Amino acid sequence: MRIGELATAVGVTTRTVRHYHHLGLLPEPERLANGYRDYTLRHAVVLARIRRLTELGLGLAEVRDVLADEAGRDLVEVLAELDEDLARQEVAIRERRVRLRALLDAEALPAEGPVSPELAAMFAELAPLSDSPMAAKDREMLALIETTAAPADRERVMAALGGAFATPEGAARAHEVYVLLDALVDASTDDPRVAEAARALADCLPRELLPEADIDLPHSRLRSSGGTPTDSFLRAFYADFAPAQAAAVRGALRIVTGGRS
Repeated sequence: MRIGELATAVGVTTRTVRHYHHLGLLPEPERLANGYRDYTLRHAVVLARIRRLTELGLGLAEVRDVLADEAGRDLVEVLAELDEDLARQEVAIRERRVRLRALLDAEALPAEGPVSPELAAMFAELAPLSDSPMAAKDREMLALIETTAAPADRERVMAALGGAFATPEGAARAHEVYVLLDALVDASTDDPRVAEAARALADCLPRELLPEADIDLPHSRLRSSGGTPTDSFLRAFYADFAPAQAAAVRGALRIVTGGRS
């Protein structure tokens, strides 16, 4: 048989046959005098088995183990591992579908979505602040934290924020702070409103989220060998604000940490 005939008989492409040759899965056949490969029924049998194994979900490295007698791994062992892997995938798929259903059932998705139902509810509580540029930055940062923090730390962060902001009173305090910070967009760093905004922000910050809480957030993951947040992340963090706004955020952190930040 020619390579095209072999590929057609087994239901694969000639490119696949050549790839299996390259990987050593399918032995090279003898060549005719004209240089063309001359495939036998044995090649078709092996190629068909490779196809069956890959259709089950085995990777080509695992297929090689099954085909190689010296590998010491029989088909039952490989298929058992594949079954366990598929079971884990099924659990993950079910969990993702639950999350997707919660998102689809929501009345509206936040611009920063997808986020957890808890964070989406918090964003909804702060919906009147949707026109605030600083509120938008906060939502982006919260989405970043939710994505990168360790599960236990993420739960602590969401609980702290929920207690602080997911109430009408908390939303009102946040609104006051955002108004003050938004007003600093074109201000100088020595503007007296910087200190006012810093104090308001310090009063608004949940104490559970202070640096000494040692929460594994993005900035605490990017630590130097000395155990402090890396300068590169902090520079990027503050560079996202106007100078006066960054000064207010720094001032708030100094207030809540007693000057340690």
